[in-house]
Amino acid sequence: MKKKIKAGFWEYIAGIVLRNRVTILVMVFLITLFLAFQWKNVGMTYNEANLLPKDHPANKDYTQFLNTFGEEGNLIVIGVKDDAFFTPKAFAAWNRMMQQLKAHKEIELVVSISNLKKLEKDTVNQKFQLVPLIDPTQVKNSAYLKGIKNQLFNELPFYEGLLFNKKSGSIRAALYMNKKVVNSPIRKKFILKELVPAVEQFEKETNIDLKVSGMPYIRTINTENMKGEIGLFIGAALFITSLIFFLFFRSFRATFISICILIFGVMWSFGTLGLFHYKITILTAIIPPLIIVIGITNCIFLINKYQQEIKNHGNQAKALQRVISKIGVSTLMTNMTTAIGFATFMITGNDLLYEFGLVTSINVITVYLLTLVVVPIVYSFMAMPKEKHLDHLTRNYLSSLLNWVEQIVRYKRNKVYIIYALLLVFSVIGISQMKVSGSLIGEMPKSASFFKDILFFEKEFNGVQPLEIMINTGRKKGVMKASMMRKMEELQKTIDSIPELSKPVSIVNLVKYSKQAYYNGNPEYYELPTSQEQAFILSYAKNATKNSKENLMKSYVDSTGQYARITTFMKDIGTEEMAKVEKRLHAKIDQIFPSKKYTVTLTGKALVFQKGTTYLVENLIESLIFAILLIAGLMAYMFRSWKMIFASVVTNILPLCITSGLMGYFGIPLKPSTILVFSIAFGISVDNAIQFMAKYRHDLIHNKGKIKKSVISALHETGVSTFYTSMVLIFGFAIFTLSSFSGTIALGGLISVTLTFAMFANLLVLPALVLTTEKWSGKQDIIEEPVINILRSHDDEEEEEEIEEK
Repeated sequence: MKKKIKAGFWEYIAGIVLRNRVTILVMVFLITLFLAFQWKNVGMTYNEANLLPKDHPANKDYTQFLNTFGEEGNLIVIGVKDDAFFTPKAFAAWNRMMQQLKAHKEIELVVSISNLKKLEKDTVNQKFQLVPLIDPTQVKNSAYLKGIKNQLFNELPFYEGLLFNKKSGSIRAALYMNKKVVNSPIRKKFILKELVPAVEQFEKETNIDLKVSGMPYIRTINTENMKGEIGLFIGAALFITSLIFFLFFRSFRATFISICILIFGVMWSFGTLGLFHYKITILTAIIPPLIIVIGITNCIFLINKYQQEIKNHGNQAKALQRVISKIGVSTLMTNMTTAIGFATFMITGNDLLYEFGLVTSINVITVYLLTLVVVPIVYSFMAMPKEKHLDHLTRNYLSSLLNWVEQIVRYKRNKVYIIYALLLVFSVIGISQMKVSGSLIGEMPKSASFFKDILFFEKEFNGVQPLEIMINTGRKKGVMKASMMRKMEELQKTIDSIPELSKPVSIVNLVKYSKQAYYNGNPEYYELPTSQEQAFILSYAKNATKNSKENLMKSYVDSTGQYARITTFMKDIGTEEMAKVEKRLHAKIDQIFPSKKYTVTLTGKALVFQKGTTYLVENLIESLIFAILLIAGLMAYMFRSWKMIFASVVTNILPLCITSGLMGYFGIPLKPSTILVFSIAFGISVDNAIQFMAKYRHDLIHNKGKIKKSVISALHETGVSTFYTSMVLIFGFAIFTLSSFSGTIALGGLISVTLTFAMFANLLVLPALVLTTEKWSGKQDIIEEPVINILRSHDDEEEEEEIEEK
């Protein structure tokens, strides 16, 4: 009785679908309408990707830093390197631009040569006062501006590395955004509507090229580029998949039906994002085109089966019923393995990957269900395919390819295994050369103008990625102790000696500038005061910038005086180089700040991202192993044969190894984008193995245990679908190479390469392994299990129908 229930399940589903065609179509429309209303909840993200779990120590350190000093990624820099800058025309345009930007409420502070203040000693009131560096009435005098340039470069070391590069002569301004809006849509509006037009206006007036950077600017422009690529990917995916589909099937109506299903799948994917209130990130942006590429394979399997049935017996009703009842179970399993490949990202503990894995795996299953019901229903309203639409089933080049594969599998299996072993050795050597790398800007488009500006600031000011050091002195007002100042200066000297880091900024800089001001601005006295000098110099400094909005240093000591902050910026260096820098800094910190007395934390967005990359590598290797075990378990439930599991898994691990080896040989590092390749590719490539195994087991029963005959017949029937789906997937993922983001290019290219090797592995290695492993035991496994019962039921039904027809 149990067997009958299992055997009749898919026939029961087919009956429901075909008897309730209009009702189901109305339900599909209503679901689409509901999900379309959820689009209003979909928006772009305004934060950097955090690759670490919330409870990771690096995240806790960063959160503590933000709670103490507030948002650190709020700096925008505008740079220029042109001798014409210190001329009346250019300087006037620069001054207008800075005043215009300073007037906006989104900007808290502007530090620029045009409004620069210098410390001077007020001997009458015994305090320092901030006085303007530039006299506005003299800015039309070329000689005066040249004098200002000389004074800035030679007499104000406090601003060296902050506002100018003495060696190259480059100048920059620092704009500090309001911390309350820096992670909101207001940031985007200000940068696109105010900042960019102001910069363009300056360049138009003066013919001087400005460089703009800083994390708020980079994130905004990067998000706009990402938004523009979503439409590009969806359009390119629809075009390339529908073109390949048409070339295979030569049917406009089959192509049109598939495109309509895919468009509904895209609408559902956006609706799912909105339903969960998830934002569009660099990962979730590729979900719609992914659904197109994966969804088209379901259309190929179902339509190909429908046409095969029509060609075999010409009965449309029977063909539609068998499309659901015979292909439904195998395509369910293949879609489940694909969904598992994506779902494994949910166990990494990272919110970004969790959202990507959840939404993608849900939509892989929903687009499967959509295809399973819509294809038979639509075809039930249409006339039967014409003979020209069935010609592709006997196309010569496919027959020749499969005949060649058959000869290899029959008579040259040893050569297949030798080539397999050589490729494996080749891959292992390449894998040993792989490196791990990750940076905040490493995934960004290299061709974008803002990326060239990043390189400018790396060359002139040693980078734009913030690295923060927070020092807890353990007691209130501990920062201003003379001994503490000397310790901080010693650490800053170490930072200054590291080529990958910029000149550090802290309260030490202001104290040194205070001594210079006390000695009438003599740059030779830009140093920390002695113990005797400190008392009266700091008494002068106490009121110098009190309650001043223009106090550049107010963010470098907390309100209690217990915490100090040292800020530096780093170049775009890889994970290995960053680890060396971090090790060097920790060694110095441990030397001058005893852990029993001080707590020193290294943090910042750049460092958190670097640690996130390392974390992902470790955890995604685990998730890949988990995906392999989970898929193997699913196949064990289906086939109940360790030999079939062994053959399928071994076949589809080889392409992953080859891709890893190629990454090592070509210097493609493991980073957030390339790490994703393996779980996705394995979940997809194993689909063809499941289709082959299901057909092989069916034919094994039909052929009464004849192994070789069953393998060859399964190869010829599933080989067509394997070739079709593989080509669609290969070219479908290749559309991601159209991206300007290096990470997305790597993701698409590497998955395409992996699936190319997987196609040949499933056509050659898998049948060969099945023939070999099945002969390891003298007795053929014929085991009662769910899939075999269903297949046997179908086989019996077909024989009964043939007898009735006769």
